[in-house]
Amino acid sequence: MGTGCAGTHQSIIETAPRAFTFPKSFLWGAATSAHQVEGNNTNSDWWEWEQTLPLQARSGQADDEWDRFEEDFKLAQTLGHNAHRFSIEWSRIEPKEGQWDSSALDHYAKVIRSLRSKGMEPIVTLNHFTIPLWLSHQGGWYSDNTPKLFARYVQKVSEALGSNVHYWMTINEPGVLTYKGYLTGEWPPGIKSPEKALKVFKNLLLGHVLAYEKIKEVYTLKSWREPLVGIAQSVLIFRACSDFSLRDRVAARFRHWMFNHLFVQALIRGRAYCIGVFSIHLPKAKTLDFIGLNYYTREFVRHNGFGFPGIVGQACTATVEQNEPTGKDSSLSWEIYPKGLYTFLKDFSRYKLPLLVSENGIGTDDDTGRSEFIVEHLKAIAQAMQEGVHVIGYLYWSLLDNYEWAEGFVPRFGLIGVDYKTQQRSVRPSAKVFEGIIRSGKLP
Repeated sequence: MGTGCAGTHQSIIETAPRAFTFPKSFLWGAATSAHQVEGNNTNSDWWEWEQTLPLQARSGQADDEWDRFEEDFKLAQTLGHNAHRFSIEWSRIEPKEGQWDSSALDHYAKVIRSLRSKGMEPIVTLNHFTIPLWLSHQGGWYSDNTPKLFARYVQKVSEALGSNVHYWMTINEPGVLTYKGYLTGEWPPGIKSPEKALKVFKNLLLGHVLAYEKIKEVYTLKSWREPLVGIAQSVLIFRACSDFSLRDRVAARFRHWMFNHLFVQALIRGRAYCIGVFSIHLPKAKTLDFIGLNYYTREFVRHNGFGFPGIVGQACTATVEQNEPTGKDSSLSWEIYPKGLYTFLKDFSRYKLPLLVSENGIGTDDDTGRSEFIVEHLKAIAQAMQEGVHVIGYLYWSLLDNYEWAEGFVPRFGLIGVDYKTQQRSVRPSAKVFEGIIRSGKLP
């Protein structure tokens, strides 16, 4: 893999909006997820799956964040962060079906208190890809019983931790989980079945709705301040491989609707469009209080048949017909395309809900490129906000270098570098560039 950003890439948002200052209430910070940083999450489906991967792609101790969260939050505090997104590991809370680990709940309560004591708003994700091993062996999200089991877990967590939490995100990137786990088979459980993928998608929708209702019920019974409940939706710009191909353009449009909007539309409307003979009907509409957007890159799409999944196309290399400037790839061969974030903020403003950029980052060994990446994407946000889009915050991915799933430890996303042999932390210059923007509220 290349290191990416080997020099100044062309700015796609040509100039920062003039005289723009981010509001004092803006949420600034970074994000992590339990399995990627905590280490030794041995009771999850991903840990089992990792045993089939090369040694360098196993999470192991990861960042040892289970024991080091306090020192890392202190670093985030010195960098001006006023918010932090993290996830709770379901397999730690419920290691066996119906058995709850009070010590794990106590641990996450300490995590939340630590953030609060340092002036950082905790933004809590309840499910970030991993599930308990016992649930995986029962069928995972393919099982019709899982949405209710998820809601039961959410109730337990919100009762124990909710007094100090205002922002909840139920599920991280449900479309990615469905696609990689049940359509391409790249992630656990390694299934390649369009029919099963559609059923999983439906169960994830229902799981969110039931979790949303449980959180609201708990807060009402406890007389706590009304919480805000959302999801983290992965969004990618999809562009036709050939502008001269109607089929490519249709595939890109359909892929855009299905991967970027379908889940959100279903939660807002209480239903989803029919996909062939498959339809989704949910018991409740409008189960989103805000929308988290995880944005990284753009993908080019070629038509691949009229059936499913062919109708959504397949990824391809951009052709010479594309004349617009693009950024260099990151170490994951992801194109850097800041304009896409502006496009999505404008696009998702149609739902009239607050928008949180819940992930945005670059895996690179070139830290100057990381600084440029942050600035260019914040320009995109500033432009959208100047045009009236309600954006409540920006969370860089990630606070730390971490375990990047099947890619292992090669991509370096962190504002803070990690030596995995010694667990020593080092604040990168890009983190200081980000700090300057946070403290001034203005772009350089």
